[in-house]
Amino acid sequence: MHFLDQAKIFVRSGAGGQGAVSFRREKFMEYGGPDGGNGGKGGDIIFEAVPGLNTLIDFRYTQHFRAPRGHGGSGSNRTGAGGDDLLIRVPVGTQVLSEDKEEVLADFTVPGERVVFLRGGDGGRGNATYKTSTNRAPRQHGTGWPYEEMWIWLRLKLLADAGLVGLPNAGKSTFINAVTNAQAKVGAYPFTTVRPQLGVVRRHNREFVIADIPGLIEGAADGAGIGDRFLGHIERCKVLLHLVDATEEDPVGNYRIVRGELDAYGGGLVDKPQVIGLNKIDALEPAEVKKLVTKLKRASKADVLPMSGAGGTGIEAVVERLIEEIGPPEGAPARDDDTPGEWSPV
Repeated sequence: MHFLDQAKIFVRSGAGGQGAVSFRREKFMEYGGPDGGNGGKGGDIIFEAVPGLNTLIDFRYTQHFRAPRGHGGSGSNRTGAGGDDLLIRVPVGTQVLSEDKEEVLADFTVPGERVVFLRGGDGGRGNATYKTSTNRAPRQHGTGWPYEEMWIWLRLKLLADAGLVGLPNAGKSTFINAVTNAQAKVGAYPFTTVRPQLGVVRRHNREFVIADIPGLIEGAADGAGIGDRFLGHIERCKVLLHLVDATEEDPVGNYRIVRGELDAYGGGLVDKPQVIGLNKIDALEPAEVKKLVTKLKRASKADVLPMSGAGGTGIEAVVERLIEEIGPPEGAPARDDDTPGEWSPV
Protein backbone atom coordinates (compact mmCIF):
# COMPACT_ATOMS: atom_id res chain seq x y z
CA MET A 1 0.00 0.00 0.00
CA HIS A 2 1.42 3.39 -1.02
CA PHE A 3 1.74 6.06 1.63
CA LEU A 4 0.24 9.49 1.05
CA ASP A 5 -0.20 12.03 3.82
CA GLN A 6 -1.59 15.02 1.89
CA ALA A 7 -4.37 15.27 -0.66
CA LYS A 8 -6.44 18.09 -2.15
CA ILE A 9 -10.11 17.33 -2.79
CA PHE A 10 -13.30 19.14 -3.84
CA VAL A 11 -16.47 18.69 -1.78
CA ARG A 12 -20.02 19.86 -2.51
CA SER A 13 -23.18 19.29 -0.51
CA GLY A 14 -26.54 18.73 -2.20
CA ALA A 15 -28.88 21.58 -3.09
CA GLY A 16 -32.42 21.58 -1.77
CA GLY A 17 -35.22 20.33 -4.00
CA GLN A 18 -37.73 22.66 -5.60
CA GLY A 19 -41.15 23.20 -4.04
CA ALA A 20 -44.17 22.22 -6.12
CA VAL A 21 -46.97 24.36 -7.52
CA SER A 22 -50.11 22.20 -7.51
CA PHE A 23 -53.87 22.59 -6.98
CA ARG A 24 -56.22 19.99 -5.72
CA ARG A 25 -58.55 18.75 -8.44
CA GLU A 26 -61.10 16.16 -7.34
CA LYS A 27 -64.58 15.37 -8.55
CA PHE A 28 -67.38 16.86 -6.43
CA MET A 29 -64.84 19.05 -4.56
CA GLU A 30 -66.02 22.63 -4.96
CA TYR A 31 -62.93 24.21 -3.49
CA GLY A 32 -59.63 22.50 -4.24
CA GLY A 33 -56.97 24.90 -3.15
CA PRO A 34 -53.16 24.63 -3.37
CA ASP A 35 -51.50 21.36 -2.35
CA GLY A 36 -47.94 21.67 -3.62
CA GLY A 37 -45.46 19.95 -1.33
CA ASN A 38 -42.03 21.16 -0.18
CA GLY A 39 -38.79 20.07 -1.77
CA GLY A 40 -36.44 17.60 -0.07
CA LYS A 41 -33.24 18.57 1.74
CA GLY A 42 -29.93 18.09 -0.05
CA GLY A 43 -27.37 15.60 1.21
CA ASP A 44 -24.70 16.59 3.72
CA ILE A 45 -20.94 16.06 3.36
CA ILE A 46 -19.87 14.07 6.44
CA PHE A 47 -16.34 13.06 7.45
CA GLU A 48 -15.76 10.03 9.66
CA ALA A 49 -12.48 8.88 11.26
CA VAL A 50 -12.01 5.14 10.92
CA PRO A 51 -9.31 2.94 12.47
CA GLY A 52 -7.12 0.68 10.37
CA LEU A 53 -6.21 3.28 7.72
CA ASN A 54 -2.81 4.95 7.57
CA THR A 55 -2.76 6.60 4.16
CA LEU A 56 -4.73 9.05 2.02
CA ILE A 57 -3.82 7.26 -1.20
CA ASP A 58 -7.50 6.73 -2.16
CA PHE A 59 -7.92 10.49 -2.48
CA ARG A 60 -5.30 10.65 -5.20
CA TYR A 61 -7.63 8.82 -7.58
CA THR A 62 -10.97 10.21 -6.37
CA GLN A 63 -10.79 13.95 -5.81
CA HIS A 64 -14.36 15.17 -6.32
CA PHE A 65 -17.14 14.40 -3.85
CA ARG A 66 -20.67 15.64 -4.51
CA ALA A 67 -23.69 14.79 -2.38
CA PRO A 68 -27.01 14.33 -4.27
CA ARG A 69 -29.57 17.12 -4.26
CA GLY A 70 -33.04 16.85 -2.79
CA HIS A 71 -35.98 15.84 -4.96
CA GLY A 72 -38.73 18.25 -5.84
CA GLY A 73 -42.07 18.27 -4.04
CA SER A 74 -45.29 17.16 -5.71
CA GLY A 75 -49.04 17.47 -5.43
CA SER A 76 -51.20 16.19 -2.56
CA ASN A 77 -48.78 17.96 -0.17
CA ARG A 78 -46.08 15.36 -0.79
CA THR A 79 -42.60 16.44 0.29
CA GLY A 80 -39.77 15.48 -2.02
CA ALA A 81 -37.25 12.86 -0.91
CA GLY A 82 -34.07 14.15 0.68
CA GLY A 83 -30.70 13.56 -0.91
CA ASP A 84 -28.52 10.90 0.71
CA ASP A 85 -25.66 12.14 2.85
CA LEU A 86 -22.18 11.48 1.45
CA LEU A 87 -19.88 9.86 4.02
CA ILE A 88 -16.14 10.33 3.48
CA ARG A 89 -13.98 8.02 5.57
CA VAL A 90 -10.52 9.23 6.57
CA PRO A 91 -7.77 7.76 8.78
CA VAL A 92 -7.63 8.69 12.45
CA GLY A 93 -5.26 11.64 12.76
CA THR A 94 -6.49 13.42 9.62
CA GLN A 95 -6.83 17.19 9.60
CA VAL A 96 -9.08 19.09 7.18
CA LEU A 97 -7.44 22.34 6.09
CA SER A 98 -8.65 25.32 4.08
CA GLU A 99 -7.49 25.62 0.48
CA ASP A 100 -4.67 27.97 1.49
CA LYS A 101 -3.68 25.61 4.35
CA GLU A 102 -3.92 28.48 6.81
CA GLU A 103 -6.90 27.23 8.85
CA VAL A 104 -7.65 23.86 10.43
CA LEU A 105 -11.34 23.21 9.77
CA ALA A 106 -11.56 19.80 11.45
CA ASP A 107 -9.22 17.49 13.33
CA PHE A 108 -10.01 13.79 13.77
CA THR A 109 -8.21 12.15 16.69
CA VAL A 110 -10.81 9.65 17.93
CA PRO A 111 -11.96 6.54 16.01
CA GLY A 112 -15.59 6.83 15.00
CA GLU A 113 -15.64 10.62 15.25
CA ARG A 114 -18.04 12.22 12.76
CA VAL A 115 -18.36 15.82 11.60
CA VAL A 116 -21.02 17.29 9.31
CA PHE A 117 -18.64 19.36 7.23
CA LEU A 118 -20.99 20.89 4.63
CA ARG A 119 -24.72 20.96 5.21
CA GLY A 120 -27.09 20.29 2.34
CA GLY A 121 -29.51 22.98 1.28
CA ASP A 122 -33.06 22.97 2.65
CA GLY A 123 -35.87 22.21 0.27
CA GLY A 124 -37.96 24.99 -1.24
CA ARG A 125 -41.49 25.65 -0.04
CA GLY A 126 -44.43 24.37 -2.02
CA ASN A 127 -47.28 26.70 -2.92
CA ALA A 128 -49.49 25.19 -0.20
CA THR A 129 -47.38 26.97 2.42
CA TYR A 130 -48.02 30.36 0.80
CA LYS A 131 -51.80 30.16 1.18
CA THR A 132 -53.34 32.96 3.26
CA SER A 133 -56.81 34.35 3.83
CA THR A 134 -56.20 36.91 1.11
CA ASN A 135 -54.17 34.71 -1.23
CA ARG A 136 -56.25 31.61 -1.74
CA ALA A 137 -54.50 30.39 -4.91
CA PRO A 138 -50.79 31.18 -4.60
CA ARG A 139 -48.56 30.23 -7.48
CA GLN A 140 -45.23 31.11 -5.95
CA HIS A 141 -42.85 28.42 -4.69
CA GLY A 142 -39.33 28.10 -3.36
CA THR A 143 -36.54 26.84 -5.61
CA GLY A 144 -34.57 25.29 -2.75
CA TRP A 145 -31.51 26.51 -0.89
CA PRO A 146 -28.23 26.20 -2.79
CA TYR A 147 -25.39 23.77 -2.05
CA GLU A 148 -22.10 24.58 -0.34
CA GLU A 149 -18.81 23.77 -2.02
CA MET A 150 -15.10 24.25 -1.44
CA TRP A 151 -11.62 22.90 -2.14
CA ILE A 152 -9.90 21.55 0.95
CA TRP A 153 -6.67 19.80 1.90
CA LEU A 154 -6.54 16.58 3.87
CA ARG A 155 -3.38 16.21 5.95
CA LEU A 156 -2.62 13.03 7.86
CA LYS A 157 -0.70 13.17 11.13
CA LEU A 158 -0.17 9.64 12.35
CA LEU A 159 -1.08 9.00 15.96
CA ALA A 160 1.84 7.67 17.99
CA ASP A 161 2.94 7.88 21.61
CA ALA A 162 6.67 8.15 20.87
CA GLY A 163 8.54 9.50 17.86
CA LEU A 164 12.00 8.55 16.58
CA VAL A 165 14.26 11.36 15.36
CA GLY A 166 17.88 11.54 14.32
CA LEU A 167 20.22 11.93 11.38
CA PRO A 168 20.08 9.40 8.53
CA ASN A 169 21.66 6.07 9.50
CA ALA A 170 21.40 6.82 13.22
CA GLY A 171 19.79 3.40 13.67
CA LYS A 172 16.14 4.37 13.97
CA SER A 173 14.83 1.59 11.72
CA THR A 174 17.03 -0.97 13.46
CA PHE A 175 15.64 0.11 16.81
CA ILE A 176 11.99 -0.06 15.77
CA ASN A 177 12.62 -3.52 14.28
CA ALA A 178 14.19 -4.62 17.56
CA VAL A 179 11.27 -3.59 19.77
CA THR A 180 8.37 -4.27 17.37
CA ASN A 181 7.57 -6.41 14.34
CA ALA A 182 7.37 -3.38 12.06
CA GLN A 183 9.96 -4.77 9.60
CA ALA A 184 11.27 -1.37 8.58
CA LYS A 185 13.81 -1.30 5.78
CA VAL A 186 17.44 -1.12 6.92
CA GLY A 187 20.30 -0.18 4.61
CA ALA A 188 23.83 1.20 4.71
CA TYR A 189 22.94 4.38 2.83
CA PRO A 190 21.21 7.66 3.72
CA PHE A 191 17.42 7.97 3.66
CA THR A 192 16.68 4.26 3.80
CA THR A 193 13.40 5.31 5.42
CA VAL A 194 11.42 7.40 2.94
CA ARG A 195 8.02 7.32 4.65
CA PRO A 196 6.81 7.12 8.27
CA GLN A 197 6.71 3.67 9.82
CA LEU A 198 4.61 2.69 12.84
CA GLY A 199 5.15 -0.14 15.29
CA VAL A 200 3.53 -1.29 18.54
CA VAL A 201 5.78 -1.92 21.53
CA ARG A 202 4.44 -4.35 24.13
CA ARG A 203 6.38 -4.59 27.38
CA HIS A 204 5.44 -5.26 31.00
CA ASN A 205 1.67 -5.27 30.46
CA ARG A 206 1.98 -2.00 28.57
CA GLU A 207 1.53 -1.16 24.95
CA PHE A 208 2.39 2.00 23.04
CA VAL A 209 2.87 3.10 19.43
CA ILE A 210 6.21 4.35 18.17
CA ALA A 211 6.75 6.21 14.87
CA ASP A 212 9.91 6.19 12.77
CA ILE A 213 10.25 9.05 10.29
CA PRO A 214 12.87 9.79 7.61
CA GLY A 215 16.15 11.15 8.91
CA LEU A 216 16.86 14.85 9.22
CA ILE A 217 19.94 16.60 7.87
CA GLU A 218 21.17 20.14 8.29
CA GLY A 219 18.95 22.46 6.25
CA ALA A 220 15.95 20.11 6.25
CA ALA A 221 13.72 23.06 7.15
CA ASP A 222 14.79 24.63 3.83
CA GLY A 223 14.14 21.46 1.85
CA ALA A 224 17.49 19.69 2.11
CA GLY A 225 17.29 15.90 1.88
CA ILE A 226 13.68 14.76 2.20
CA GLY A 227 12.88 17.99 4.04
CA ASP A 228 11.00 18.26 7.32
CA ARG A 229 7.41 17.66 6.15
CA PHE A 230 7.27 14.27 7.87
CA LEU A 231 7.85 15.93 11.24
CA GLY A 232 4.12 16.59 11.28
CA HIS A 233 3.63 12.90 12.07
CA ILE A 234 5.32 13.24 15.46
CA GLU A 235 3.60 16.47 16.53
CA ARG A 236 1.07 14.45 18.54
CA CYS A 237 3.72 12.28 20.26
CA LYS A 238 4.14 12.54 24.02
CA VAL A 239 7.89 11.93 23.92
CA LEU A 240 10.70 11.92 21.33
CA LEU A 241 13.47 9.34 21.23
CA HIS A 242 16.52 11.05 19.78
CA LEU A 243 19.06 8.52 18.53
CA VAL A 244 22.65 9.69 18.12
CA ASP A 245 25.22 7.61 16.23
CA ALA A 246 28.22 7.07 18.52
CA THR A 247 30.46 6.06 15.59
CA GLU A 248 30.23 9.44 13.82
CA GLU A 249 33.03 11.99 14.07
CA ASP A 250 30.99 14.55 16.02
CA PRO A 251 28.01 12.98 17.84
CA VAL A 252 27.42 16.14 19.89
CA GLY A 253 27.35 18.30 16.76
CA ASN A 254 24.94 15.87 15.12
CA TYR A 255 22.66 16.11 18.16
CA ARG A 256 22.62 19.90 17.85
CA ILE A 257 21.83 19.71 14.12
CA VAL A 258 18.68 17.67 14.74
CA ARG A 259 17.59 19.88 17.63
CA GLY A 260 18.06 22.92 15.41
CA GLU A 261 15.84 21.43 12.71
CA LEU A 262 13.14 20.60 15.28
CA ASP A 263 13.29 24.21 16.49
CA ALA A 264 13.09 25.55 12.93
CA TYR A 265 10.05 23.40 12.17
CA GLY A 266 8.13 24.60 15.22
CA GLY A 267 4.95 22.87 16.32
CA GLY A 268 6.31 22.59 19.86
CA LEU A 269 8.60 19.66 18.93
CA VAL A 270 11.69 21.11 20.54
CA ASP A 271 9.80 21.49 23.84
CA LYS A 272 8.56 17.89 24.01
CA PRO A 273 10.11 15.51 26.55
CA GLN A 274 13.05 13.71 24.97
CA VAL A 275 14.94 10.49 25.62
CA ILE A 276 18.46 10.49 24.19
CA GLY A 277 19.92 7.18 23.05
CA LEU A 278 23.62 6.97 22.18
CA ASN A 279 23.42 4.20 19.60
CA LYS A 280 25.95 1.71 18.17
CA ILE A 281 28.05 1.61 21.33
CA ASP A 282 29.05 -1.99 20.54
CA ALA A 283 31.44 -0.57 17.93
CA LEU A 284 33.39 1.45 20.53
CA GLU A 285 35.51 0.79 23.58
CA PRO A 286 33.80 1.30 26.97
CA ALA A 287 36.07 4.24 27.78
CA GLU A 288 35.09 5.99 24.54
CA VAL A 289 31.41 5.37 25.24
CA LYS A 290 31.72 6.84 28.73
CA LYS A 291 33.45 9.93 27.35
CA LEU A 292 30.77 10.48 24.70
CA VAL A 293 27.96 10.03 27.23
CA THR A 294 29.52 12.75 29.40
CA LYS A 295 29.85 15.15 26.46
CA LEU A 296 26.31 14.53 25.27
CA LYS A 297 24.90 14.99 28.78
CA ARG A 298 26.66 18.33 29.05
CA ALA A 299 25.35 19.50 25.66
CA SER A 300 21.77 18.28 26.10
CA LYS A 301 21.36 18.81 29.85
CA ALA A 302 19.51 15.48 29.91
CA ASP A 303 20.22 11.84 30.69
CA VAL A 304 21.88 9.86 27.92
CA LEU A 305 21.22 6.13 27.60
CA PRO A 306 23.97 4.12 25.87
CA MET A 307 22.52 1.40 23.66
CA SER A 308 22.88 -0.72 20.56
CA GLY A 309 19.85 -1.41 18.42
CA ALA A 310 21.65 -4.12 16.45
CA GLY A 311 23.20 -5.85 19.45
CA GLY A 312 20.30 -5.36 21.84
CA THR A 313 22.38 -3.65 24.51
CA GLY A 314 20.47 -1.09 26.58
CA ILE A 315 17.26 -1.40 24.57
CA GLU A 316 15.13 -2.41 27.55
CA ALA A 317 16.35 0.60 29.53
CA VAL A 318 15.33 2.90 26.67
CA VAL A 319 11.87 1.30 26.43
CA GLU A 320 11.43 1.64 30.20
CA ARG A 321 12.28 5.34 30.01
CA LEU A 322 9.81 5.86 27.16
CA ILE A 323 7.07 4.19 29.18
CA GLU A 324 7.83 6.49 32.11
CA GLU A 325 7.59 9.58 29.89
CA ILE A 326 4.40 8.43 28.14
CA GLY A 327 2.68 7.82 31.47
CA PRO A 328 -0.21 5.51 32.31
CA PRO A 329 -2.58 4.43 29.53
CA GLU A 330 -5.83 6.29 29.10
CA GLY A 331 -8.42 3.62 29.79
CA ALA A 332 -6.57 0.98 27.77
CA PRO A 333 -6.86 -2.59 29.10
CA ALA A 334 -3.65 -4.16 30.31
CA ARG A 335 -2.14 -7.01 28.35
CA ASP A 336 -0.73 -10.17 29.85
CA ASP A 337 1.77 -10.92 27.11
CA ASP A 338 5.26 -9.49 26.97
CA THR A 339 6.03 -10.13 23.34
CA PRO A 340 6.77 -7.64 20.56
CA GLY A 341 3.74 -6.66 18.54
CA GLU A 342 3.14 -5.24 15.12
CA TRP A 343 1.06 -2.65 13.40
CA SER A 344 -0.31 -3.24 9.93
CA PRO A 345 -2.67 -1.28 7.68
CA VAL A 346 -6.08 -2.60 6.78
